[in-house]
Amino acid sequence: QVQLVESGGGSVQTGGSLRLSCVASGYSISRNCMAWVRQGPKTEREVVAGANDERDVVYADSVKGRFTISRDNANNALYLDMNSLKPEDSAVYYCAARTRLPTWAGSNLRASDFNYWGQGTQVTVST
Repeated sequence: QVQLVESGGGSVQTGGSLRLSCVASGYSISRNCMAWVRQGPKTEREVVAGANDERDVVYADSVKGRFTISRDNANNALYLDMNSLKPEDSAVYYCAARTRLPTWAGSNLRASDFNYWGQGTQVTVST
């Protein structure tokens, strides 16, 4: 059974930084498609960063240059480093995994491309 457990959310002021972590069990993240997906109180789920391996990495336009997705295959962990945070980044952030084929769903990733989800971690950015 695939399990994804996120941690690292919290409250920060505008311009601050946070690092989200996701530890996977029952599933190897190595060379598999993983993503960070967020959902605000009035918005649909949005893929903010996704990666298949070191080569296939995509970011939402709204976070390019500020967020970085990375993975530690040895510890089966996925990370999201978030810098220069803005109030509009406030959302519940989910770690998501794709076990369907093809492994890589393309550069225009959507929440529906992923079939396993963590419980989510809240990120709140205040002015």
